Amino acid sequence: MKFTFGKEEKLKSKKQIERLFIEGKVIKEFPIRMKFLKIEDNDFPIKVAFSVPKRNFKLAVHRNRIKRMLRETYRLNKHILFENDKNKYVIMFIYMDKSEWNYDDLESKMISVLNKFIKKH
Repeated sequence: MKFTFGKEEKLKSKKQIERLFIEGKVIKEFPIRMKFLKIEDNDFPIKVAFSVPKRNFKLAVHRNRIKRMLRETYRLNKHILFENDKNKYVIMFIYMDKSEWNYDDLESKMISVLNKFIKKH
């Protein structure tokens, strides 16, 4: 498996994002909240997006740094999802804390949230 995060893996469709927030289920592992929805019409098995609320981090520099770290932790650990589940999903990772975590702690939380997802489904 390639450890890439290409254009086809990114969740960009406004309709799918809207549907995800209306019908999606949640798994929490502080500071990461994973919202997911099983979907049939995806061209790629798992489409992912990342979000950091503006009310927690006023400066875009800090929001973008956290999103970059979240994308990197997902990119290196997405094999957990692809090896264990063959269904199609849209997923949104939302960062909930008001302070910035270091990369190692964030990666361990990402792994635990992905493992919780696999156990549930």
